[in-house]
Amino acid sequence: MTKPILALTTGDPAGVGPELSIRAAMRDDIRETCRLVLLGDRKVLQAAANLVGYQGQFTEFEPETPPQGLEIIDPCHLARFPEPGVATAAGGRAAFAAIEAAIDGARAGTFQGVVTAPINKLALKMAGIEFPGHTEVFGERTNSPAFAMMMYSEKLAVGLVTCHQSLASVPGSLRRERIVEVGRLLADSVGKIRGKKKVRLAVLGLNPHAGEGGLFGNEEGKTIVPAIADLVSAGVNAVGPIPPDTAFTGNKLKEFDAFLCMYHDQGLIPFKMLAFDEGVNVTMGLPFPRTSVDHGTAYDIAWKGIASESSLLKAIALGARLAADKT
Repeated sequence: MTKPILALTTGDPAGVGPELSIRAAMRDDIRETCRLVLLGDRKVLQAAANLVGYQGQFTEFEPETPPQGLEIIDPCHLARFPEPGVATAAGGRAAFAAIEAAIDGARAGTFQGVVTAPINKLALKMAGIEFPGHTEVFGERTNSPAFAMMMYSEKLAVGLVTCHQSLASVPGSLRRERIVEVGRLLADSVGKIRGKKKVRLAVLGLNPHAGEGGLFGNEEGKTIVPAIADLVSAGVNAVGPIPPDTAFTGNKLKEFDAFLCMYHDQGLIPFKMLAFDEGVNVTMGLPFPRTSVDHGTAYDIAWKGIASESSLLKAIALGARLAADKT
């Protein structure tokens, strides 16, 4: 079987993405599962290679030419080398240029999937790019009618009904249709990854004690309970609303395959506690696989050669597996 070609966007040039990307691309086990193409500024990638001890060559990616060394595409062309650990407009523009090139390549069929190293949202904002994160970029630029974030590991899988927005705005953003949409995406995605026909889905409440019968809020009765009924009618094995403070206890982790969370930190705090080194960010609902690390740019340790590539390796492995399933 032909190995899938994956685009790896190397992230914010001032963060840990470039060094982690080089480390990952050097590995024989990665090369066995996919053909990995690094998208980033060439001089930044060369500096990252020097940092991590890669002494081989870089070659410009040509789909019909067998790879020699590490393959790259440079859509960034930074005017100057970035200051490590500092968000800049130039860094935001460079990171976004790599993402756009990866999406264009995947939509054209050149890449069978995309893996992304971390970006800095402030740097995007400084560059005048009005996207709050990768998920929204990929969803909009692929014209996907329904997309959402899933954080996946063998220990825990969570899907997010709302994502990159303020906590104060969440209650007013909850919609019955959106809960159903993300719930179906989550059940389908986890089912495909784990080879399960019937995923058992836990649907969390929004309020403490899942509202306690309306004492602490009415979002459960008004919106979440009807959405669960819709999910069940659609054939999803959904249960809830489950009180958020007990949703991730040991028994519940054994009972359920995935957890549908109402807002970002409701899902990501327990996820990162349980699976930080092996977690993968998956954008559900796209026309091609997109996976990413479960951490940020780590400016505090960037360009020091000490950042762990474990999450990126998991993201590449899952991306290659999902892409191979589509080929």
